[in-house]
Amino acid sequence: MASSINIDTPATFKTKFRHLPFILRMLAVTCLIMALARPQHQTQKSRSEGEGIDIVLCLDVSGSMGTEDVKPYRFVVAKEVAIEFVKNRPVDRIGLVIFAGESFTKCPITPDKNAVLNQLQSLKIMDGGYLETGTLIGEGLAMSVNRISKGTNKSRVIILLTDGKEDAPPTRIIDPEMAMEIAKANNVKVYCIGLGSATSTAEQMVKDVAGNVVRNYIDEALLTRIANSTGGRYYRATDKASLQAIYSQIDRLEKSKVEIIKYKEVQEMFIPLVLAALFWLLLEVVLKFTIFKKFP
Repeated sequence: MASSINIDTPATFKTKFRHLPFILRMLAVTCLIMALARPQHQTQKSRSEGEGIDIVLCLDVSGSMGTEDVKPYRFVVAKEVAIEFVKNRPVDRIGLVIFAGESFTKCPITPDKNAVLNQLQSLKIMDGGYLETGTLIGEGLAMSVNRISKGTNKSRVIILLTDGKEDAPPTRIIDPEMAMEIAKANNVKVYCIGLGSATSTAEQMVKDVAGNVVRNYIDEALLTRIANSTGGRYYRATDKASLQAIYSQIDRLEKSKVEIIKYKEVQEMFIPLVLAALFWLLLEVVLKFTIFKKFP
């Protein structure tokens, strides 16, 4: 008769985890395979470089800019479209000059677009009431030329927007003809825009948004002469859409030389995987020659 004896051997740490060295080796191999694939983390970046243009926006803020023939009224439309124009000029230096019965530099020429936009957004007719009444186109243009002539860019452009004619007090210093000659002498190109309804080329008296009676007349002959003599153009805007089209055309004519430079940052991710593989291999070797050492 055959007999058998069953001996229950208690499980030890060594028997329970006898496959651990093999598992560590597989982890090391996995990390090495992943490292050979050269994982990378890439960050795409871009920046704009180029030669900009010095631009001064010379805006009429006289009382007649409150006339409602251009809805909601002339001044609001002029301000909104000017803001759009500034946002679309990435590398230019831009300044802002306003005029009514006197001229005032609201923002000197600067590459800081936010500074120009803040001044445009806060602008009011007669700039809150501290400018004299009237329409001094000549002094507004002369002030703009003075500001832009201090710039360093070769291309210098003034965009002069008005809805009226020269309405000067006896204290006027510079008339439009003199201002035009100053612009020519400084090689400054002037784009002139007349803003108002089709009837504003015939002189008449109308009421502005505040109910004040103002003269409604655009001196197109003067604006055309200023533009042509300085190498610019004269445009007529009768509503917001036509004013936007004019600014778009000026934008195309006065293109800055802009170069978009794209580059990427690459961070290699294989080094941590190699280090992890070495760690698992080292741990396997240590365990094989200590806890899992096989005696003859």
